Amino acid sequence: MLSSQLVPLKTQLETLFSQAIQVAYPQISQCAEVTQSTQDKFGHYQCNTAMRLGKELKKNPREVASAIAEQLTSEPSIEKLEIAGPGFINITLTDAFLQEQAASQLNDPRLGIPLPSKRQTVVIDFSSPNVAKELHVGHLRSTIIGESLARLMEELGHDVLRLNHIGDWGTQFGMLISYLIHHQPLIFSGEVEAELPDLMYWYREAKKVFDDDPAFKKQSQEAVIKLQGGDSDSLKAWGIICEISRRSYQEIYDLLGVKLQERGESFYNGMLADVVKTCEAKGIVQDSDGAKCIFLDGYKNKDGDPLPMILRKSDGGFNYATTDMAAIRHRVGVEKADRIIYVIDLGQKVHIDMVFEAAERAGFVDRARTQLDYVGFGVVLGPDGKKFKTRSGDTERLIDLLNHAVDHATGLLKERLPTAPPDEIHQLAEKLGINAIKYSDLSCHRQKDYVFSYDRMLRFEGNTAAFLLYSYVRIQSIKRKVGIPVDSLIGSSPLQLLHSSEKALALHLRQFPEALALMDRELLPNRLTDYLYTLAEKFNAFYRDCPIVDAPEQNSRLQLIELASRIMEKGFYILSLEPLSKM
Repeated sequence: MLSSQLVPLKTQLETLFSQAIQVAYPQISQCAEVTQSTQDKFGHYQCNTAMRLGKELKKNPREVASAIAEQLTSEPSIEKLEIAGPGFINITLTDAFLQEQAASQLNDPRLGIPLPSKRQTVVIDFSSPNVAKELHVGHLRSTIIGESLARLMEELGHDVLRLNHIGDWGTQFGMLISYLIHHQPLIFSGEVEAELPDLMYWYREAKKVFDDDPAFKKQSQEAVIKLQGGDSDSLKAWGIICEISRRSYQEIYDLLGVKLQERGESFYNGMLADVVKTCEAKGIVQDSDGAKCIFLDGYKNKDGDPLPMILRKSDGGFNYATTDMAAIRHRVGVEKADRIIYVIDLGQKVHIDMVFEAAERAGFVDRARTQLDYVGFGVVLGPDGKKFKTRSGDTERLIDLLNHAVDHATGLLKERLPTAPPDEIHQLAEKLGINAIKYSDLSCHRQKDYVFSYDRMLRFEGNTAAFLLYSYVRIQSIKRKVGIPVDSLIGSSPLQLLHSSEKALALHLRQFPEALALMDRELLPNRLTDYLYTLAEKFNAFYRDCPIVDAPEQNSRLQLIELASRIMEKGFYILSLEPLSKM
């Protein structure tokens, strides 16, 4: 029997049908698989396990499906079971059961999201800019995908550590420090303040001198040794450079609503020698032209030769692969991570795959106990189908991208709200513009490239943030017009589902936990955006078909739209979208 408790419907049905299979065919052990129906005519859910069982039992799948369905004829929560096609079982739930489920979900502070059987420690590595370089459009995807996954894991009941693995260590800092000492020494005394664009300019100038002046090149290399050796003056200079960059990054993170704990490459510096030593002790390190490398089966360079993963270069310096190995070791051994998620562009897939395999061979991680997930993503394209750049051909700065979106949203809202004061327009436009960029990105399958378009992402129709947010604003407008506190109705007034649009909306609302479970399993934020877009469509169909204000069903329908509002808010939060008060 289906439970009145808020176990996800898909889970309940799979348990119920698995039990029916055991009764009908006790000689086999099979778990049922139930999926949401893709069309209303197929009921609410479908069980297709009979076709798999038919092969094993050497029976007609329709006969198997009928035998399973016969075990469920007295199930009070199921209105109808229909055998269709080669052996599908279409499942339609009763109105009474859906009403009960909607009322329970509205009363549940977690909106039907189950707590995990085991609370995990989840480490998410995302954003990861390089010090002395500006965040650009390429950092957008890692930052907002990572934040969305972090919020999802928290809502599912896990402990989450958001890590910003910034590039804050390496030979480039010796070069920059040397240049600033000779050309901008007042930076280090605090007499002159600098911003990130200044650092970027000085870095470019330093690179020119480094390439042309052997004496400066030697000084830079010596500065790296001093820095890595812990020289106090070098560390002070390095800290000032990092702080200038940090201020710039934080401005963007605040605008995006992103929370991160910085733990850059420098954090692992003292662990690198032991990483190499441990790998050597495991017998997985080979010498290659003076460099210490790990060679893994199946990895080759473009010439077909074995591809090395360099742990220590021939000059004695460590490589970024060494840092990544140390990071996994620390995250597993010290942070006690049950799951580590890396949100890094698809261009790094080979590197990440090699690090995962090498870390396992070194004994830094047991993948049977700690789950390693690589969340790769494609690039953002301009209208020409090439990497998104400014008109001058430079990589688009992320802050400019965000500001331009706010400007576009400002013009749009001025047309829609001509009497609104400028301060209100600005506040609404900042939310709408940033939301539009986030949603446009997250609604695309992350492994695919997508074309960036301000006009498309700010449309009020189609799968856009504006369409979803407007649906939410409409619900708040209805509640204000009625003027009855919905909380006073919950539990005291029945929630009834009379119209087909009401039933469709209630069923979809009840499937919210299933959408989150799918996003968790696949690490695809577009699973949640797809759910929310369908929710907005079903709400608008309900709004079209079912009068609310002063209707006999007013109190019941107020509760239903309140549930829709709460689920929209929760979905928006996971996607890091901010609701608007008016549009």
